[in-house]
Amino acid sequence: MEGGHREEVRFPTIQEFQKWYSGELVPKSSSNDFITIPIKNIQGEYMVARPSKIMAIRVEPVFSSSIER
Repeated sequence: MEGGHREEVRFPTIQEFQKWYSGELVPKSSSNDFITIPIKNIQGEYMVARPSKIMAIRVEPVFSSSIER
């Protein structure tokens, strides 16, 4: 984010991220109005941000395994 702030948000699937990204962030990318960023691991909690202040998004896959240790 502009100003050097960093936040981490996890989406359960890449499809859910793509849906949020293309439906919420891209259409309002130059806006100074707040948009909602869902925080899936905390029930009912949301983060808000100004799309025009988001400089980059890092997408990192998290793989799960069926092998229990």
